[in-house]
Amino acid sequence: MLMLMVVAAVATMVRAELCRMRTVRTGKVFTTDIKLEGDLLFYAFPNTLVLQNLCKTDITLYLGKKVFLTTNSFESSTLPLTVPESMAVGVPSVTSAHFLPGSVILFVISGKVYSYNFDEHSWRNVEGVTEPVSHISGDTCCFEGSFCLELSNYLFAYLRGGQIPGTNIYFSDNGGFSFQFLHSNQLSHLNGTLGGIFHFHSMSQVGILMVKNDSGTFHYTEHPLNHSMGISFSYKNPLEVIMKPHQRGFLVLWSKTSILVSSNSGQIVEPVQLVKENTFTNLDVESANINIHSIAWNTHELAFFAAEDHLYYGSQSYTGTYIIKLIDDTLWSEDMSIYFENTGMLVVLTPVADPHFVAFDFHKCVVNMQNALMNEDLHLEPCNVELLESAMVNTMFTIDMNSKLKLSALVIPRMNENPIPLVMVSNPHALGFKANFSEFGNTFDGNSKYKLDIELKQQYHWDNSEVNFTSSIKLPAISSITVDIADKTLSCVDLKPLSTLISVGCDMTKKIVVQNKISACTMGILNPVQLQKNYTYSVEWEAYNPVSYDGEAKDDLIVFYQYKDLGCPRLVYYDKPWIPVVELWKNGILEEIMKAEYVISEVNGLITYSYSLTAATANCRSQPQNWSTFESDIEIEQPILWNRENYVSCHEDNQDNPLLWPNVEYQVLGGQTDNRVIFGQRNGIYTFHLSVVDPYYSYCNLHTIFSVYVYGALPVAKFQPLACILLIVGTTLLTVWLAYAIPKQLRTKRGQQLSGFCSLVFQNCLGICTCAWLRGKLRRWLRSRRVKNQPDKVWNTGRKPDFHE
Repeated sequence: MLMLMVVAAVATMVRAELCRMRTVRTGKVFTTDIKLEGDLLFYAFPNTLVLQNLCKTDITLYLGKKVFLTTNSFESSTLPLTVPESMAVGVPSVTSAHFLPGSVILFVISGKVYSYNFDEHSWRNVEGVTEPVSHISGDTCCFEGSFCLELSNYLFAYLRGGQIPGTNIYFSDNGGFSFQFLHSNQLSHLNGTLGGIFHFHSMSQVGILMVKNDSGTFHYTEHPLNHSMGISFSYKNPLEVIMKPHQRGFLVLWSKTSILVSSNSGQIVEPVQLVKENTFTNLDVESANINIHSIAWNTHELAFFAAEDHLYYGSQSYTGTYIIKLIDDTLWSEDMSIYFENTGMLVVLTPVADPHFVAFDFHKCVVNMQNALMNEDLHLEPCNVELLESAMVNTMFTIDMNSKLKLSALVIPRMNENPIPLVMVSNPHALGFKANFSEFGNTFDGNSKYKLDIELKQQYHWDNSEVNFTSSIKLPAISSITVDIADKTLSCVDLKPLSTLISVGCDMTKKIVVQNKISACTMGILNPVQLQKNYTYSVEWEAYNPVSYDGEAKDDLIVFYQYKDLGCPRLVYYDKPWIPVVELWKNGILEEIMKAEYVISEVNGLITYSYSLTAATANCRSQPQNWSTFESDIEIEQPILWNRENYVSCHEDNQDNPLLWPNVEYQVLGGQTDNRVIFGQRNGIYTFHLSVVDPYYSYCNLHTIFSVYVYGALPVAKFQPLACILLIVGTTLLTVWLAYAIPKQLRTKRGQQLSGFCSLVFQNCLGICTCAWLRGKLRRWLRSRRVKNQPDKVWNTGRKPDFHE
């Protein structure tokens, strides 16, 4: 009997100590003269709210009659937050706040947007918002990398209750540094009151909450949901919209007298289910005379405290949101608020003023929800699963075009239980999957182990959905995947669902490389040592067009060879049609030889090359694009002019661009054609930029730069070859004829007269010459000519010839 009494007493103590209150008081040993400067901020609404930095949960913001910001989860006394009087905010009433990556918070104070850097304790007026707003919305992503940072940078600032059309909506794509007015024709068809506008990254959508006739409806801007809307729901009073963290698509819409939830970004909004003795009923807060004072949430949990009533706790999943009433009023006060410190650990926080110090203390009470749910009075069934784990948690995955991803999870149910696994994706329009659940062994105590295998790829490639259901395959998308137990009981607090984020988009580990098996260095034409020593080469003025301005070149171009980026040039014979061999690499491993369509351009403007195919021989059905199509965008950096986003294939019918000039060059390489590059009669280095334009190969803008050395071309002839041949042949024949005809003619009388005449002319010319030596030489030479040609005249001089002379 005594033992039973002791056990009962211990049970009573445990129940009473589920939430032991403690006071946080630090730094108050000695009195100080610290005074608050500026205007004290306060929350504009009668309830309280605690906001956490989702990526650094120790950084927390309390909104109530005072505003407190902590970087250590309220483990020290804290000064109320003030805004400098120089900011001239007017009434320092806060209607919305949003944490940005880093150390910045955005506040909406009296209809204007301000940023506060809590590391530097500095305030700044955010530019771009010219009309009053009430709220800021954003969906913070906590994975590392530029992709996740880009998601966090997209924000909206809007006036809740503004009339559509008419009210101003502002957006930011730089993390709230500045805002711009939203000009969108996608909102022109909407009519009603604005309840909010949000980036639903979990579905790659922008959602607009419209209110009309006490009814709320979510509308969407992107295909395929832009022609439909969500299911309408009751909206009698303004509702705060909470986007739960980690891009799962979970929403909570609440006010003092209402709470609604959605598990699919607002497509279906429904009430929460109240669990009482194994029965489920829709919770009507207003009918139950419940006034919600504070609300707490994390990815899969939800709790709210009713003023002077009870604490409600539950879990939110794709199968529904179930809550249970836990304890009577022992913690409530007007300044109290609640938030989740960790999974299953709910903190009840109350600021406490100190009459002797400016800094506030805090009463903190941590409720272990797993212990609280073990109360037999709640009549909850024990958790039916012992283990649910996977390596996919806290890891972000990427599925590129035509790729797939395989994941797995381990499930160990409670003995004699048969749990039902649940796999859900938040964006089924972009991401599809196939799952297999199988038994693959036993634990040491004889319990069964199950393995869940999941294969994911783009919904488009599963070929089991309608065209109007799938999102555009050309555009990247985002989706989360969640693995849970469909019939999991409410008491499975510590058994979190397995969830992660998947980007259906560019795989940043991919790159392309142009194959270089035979280079000018290996063949001894160029020296790699010389190429690395600021090697330069010249481009003839007639061989290139300037890339920096329109017009013709006037001087030769001196080019510095970038060996670090280019390596040794590939060796190409000028008279042989050539095409680069492009390799696709992923994580340093060769994946394949790329067969997608791509284009090349010579970065220095060289024009001494052409293409082997025309639009007609490439079998184009519409006019193909070429580099001249983008000449109007010359101010943009050249390598990004022609890419997968603006490429239009000519092998598809296009009524707006029919094939009118079939003989123009077809300047696209790869793909279904055998187009090749033909180099002109010029030896030297060409540096090309290569860009993949095929929109169905990868979401990445794959590009690279490479060089080739063209050899084997003879110098360009300055005259026509046929004319040169005729001239040479004619000259040869004339020379042969003269060699035959002249000696023959000299033996004739006319030839002798001509010879004498020429001799006389030479002698007269010789008299003019003042050089005696040259004159003597010429006379001797002419005399010898006369002796040989006219022997009779020589002998008649009376001098006997000397044959030994």
